[in-house]
Amino acid sequence: MLLALVGITGVGKSFLCDKICEKLNFKKVNTIRTRKPRAGENVNNFKTISELDELEKQGEIAYRFKVFGGEYAYLSSEIQSNENWIFEMHYTTIFDWKNIRPDIKTIYIFPKSVEMAKQKLHERGLSAEKETERFNEIDEHIEAMKNENLKNQFDYFFYNDYTDDSVEKLINLVKKIIE
Repeated sequence: MLLALVGITGVGKSFLCDKICEKLNFKKVNTIRTRKPRAGENVNNFKTISELDELEKQGEIAYRFKVFGGEYAYLSSEIQSNENWIFEMHYTTIFDWKNIRPDIKTIYIFPKSVEMAKQKLHERGLSAEKETERFNEIDEHIEAMKNENLKNQFDYFFYNDYTDDSVEKLINLVKKIIE
């Protein structure tokens, strides 16, 4: 199964993704990026545009897109696998993903508080310019999700209140999806 977590920046997608991997033995899809790596990130997941072009030419890229001023890509070997894989999806790519993997399962995560999500984003220590860009993206994202056509593309909705109880509820939801 391919499972995607979707939601605004700061909603806890990475943390929850890690918890699902830890508790349910999912594998985390490697997101290939063209931006510079941040401290602690796996440098193997960063490529130049020419390296991405070469991987795409060799048929190794399942999906490639641009967002946040950079390029991102996913490997076919992971995306087309029958094993349980999980990744964080940008909401604007949902229509593409429904074509790439019609059987994809998506969980849209809402924060109990947008201010809490913005606080989590602030704690990342981004530059003032990047932080403002991401805050604006949060507001745009929330506005976009008022569109019923977009909202109806997601399979499940979940509210994260940033507690252990939320983690447990999400784990239980994923267990039900697996069944």
